[in-house]
Amino acid sequence: MTWNLIDMLAVDAAKLTTLGSRLHGSSGSSLPGKAALLVSPSVLKDLSSGVRKKIFAVCGTNGKTTTNNVLRHMLEAEGNTVVCNHLGANMLWGVTGAFTERAGLTGRLSADYACVEVDEASARKVFSAMKPDYLILTNLFRDQLDRYGEIDTTIKLLLEAIREVPDMKLIINADDPLSVYLAEESGNPFVTYGISEPVEAVGKESGNTDTEVREGRFCKRCGAPLLYSFYHFGQMGVYRCSSCAFSRPIPSYTASEIRLDGGVSFTVNGHRIKTDFRGLYSVYNLLAVYSALKEDEHDCSLFSETLKTFTPGFGRNEIFRFGKQKVLLNLAKNPAAFNQNIDAMLQDSAEKDVIIAINDHAPDGKDISWLWDVEFDRIADPSIRSVTVSGIRALDMQLRLKYAQIESETAETPEMAIEKKLASGSENLYVLVNYTALFPAHQFLTKRKKERDA
Repeated sequence: MTWNLIDMLAVDAAKLTTLGSRLHGSSGSSLPGKAALLVSPSVLKDLSSGVRKKIFAVCGTNGKTTTNNVLRHMLEAEGNTVVCNHLGANMLWGVTGAFTERAGLTGRLSADYACVEVDEASARKVFSAMKPDYLILTNLFRDQLDRYGEIDTTIKLLLEAIREVPDMKLIINADDPLSVYLAEESGNPFVTYGISEPVEAVGKESGNTDTEVREGRFCKRCGAPLLYSFYHFGQMGVYRCSSCAFSRPIPSYTASEIRLDGGVSFTVNGHRIKTDFRGLYSVYNLLAVYSALKEDEHDCSLFSETLKTFTPGFGRNEIFRFGKQKVLLNLAKNPAAFNQNIDAMLQDSAEKDVIIAINDHAPDGKDISWLWDVEFDRIADPSIRSVTVSGIRALDMQLRLKYAQIESETAETPEMAIEKKLASGSENLYVLVNYTALFPAHQFLTKRKKERDA
C-alpha cells in the first residue's frame, strides 16, 4: 500500500467527522468519506491497495445491502478482516468512508478482503479508484426515474464502469435478461447463478401473473419479444428471444428444491441451505453470495451453519421484539422490491398489521408514480388486520390503496404509526418504508427497545 502524509491527514479528517456526526446523533456514513476526499482525492485508490486478497463489489437495483452484508459475514466467519460499507452508503463518499473507517490513524489500511456495495450511478467513479476483482450483479429494475432515467441509462452507466476494470469477473443473475445482456456486452469474464424450476408464490400462481411490470420484455439484442417458459417475478425467469439467438444461459450455480414456508431453503451444489430469511428474493441474494465465494475458491460446506449467526442489516428484514410483540422493518423503494415484500409478508399466515411510509425527498426520488405499478390489491388478505399510511406522500399512498379497494388510516410520521399500533396491542407489525423514512423508523425502534431492555 502506498503511504503518504496527505492520506494520513485525510483519514484523520474522516475519523473526526465520524466522531462529530455521532455526537450530533447522525449515522454519518457518507460525510467522513467526503472529508477524506477533500483532503486527498486519491485516498480511496491508496487505501484500497491495502486489501491483501480480493475486493468484491455488489451492484444492482434490489438486494445490494443484504447480499453485501451476508458476504461480509461469511468472510469474517473464516477469520478474515473485511472492509465493508454495511450501512448501505454506496456512493463515492460512502465507499471511501468505509475504507477510512477501517484505516488506522497513520493513514494505513490492512485488511484481507473488501466487500463494497456500489450505487450504479456512482460505479464508474468508484471503479476508477478501487479496482474490484469481482462484481456481483443482483438484478436490474426500473428505480427512481427522476434520478436514473429509464433502465437503458442504468445499463449504460454500469457498462462504462465495468470497462474501467476489464479483468474483473462478473457474478451475474442468469434469470435477468438485462443483467445477462450487460455481461455479454461488457466483454468481461462472467459466471451465472439462477433458479431453473418454477417456484410457487403465495397468493398467486408462479409464472401466471399478468399485472406485474416487467422491464425485460424485449430482447436487448434485436428488439423482438422474449418468450418465457415461466416467470419468478418481474422479468426474472427462463427466457429466449423469439427472433435471435439470445437466451438465458445455463447457470453455473443453480438453486433447486426451493421452499418458502417458514423461511427459505434450497439446494445448490449438493449443499442444503436453510435460513429464517423470507421471500424468493432472499434465495437470489444468498445464491449470489454462494456463487461469489465458490468462484474465489472458498469452502462453502458450512454456509448454512454460518448463516444462523447472521443478523439482518439496517432495515433489511430487521426484526425488533418487545415481549410478545414483533416489528419487522424493511426497505421497499420500487415496484419489484415492494411486490417481493408483499410476497414475503403473505408467507406469514399469522394476523398482522401493516404500516407503509412513503417520502419524496431527493434520495427517494420525487416521482412516486411507481406506486401504481405495485400489486397492492394482494394485501387485501384475511391475515392483514389493518393498514396505516404515513410519510410526506401518505395521502398519495392512501389514494393508491383506495383504488385497490383497501381501507387505510393515516399517521403523521412512521414513528407515530408504530407507537399507536404497539400501544393497541399489535403482536405482528410489518413496517415498509422507502429510503428517508427508514432512518427515523429504525432510530425510533432502536431507542424504544433500549428503553424496554433497560
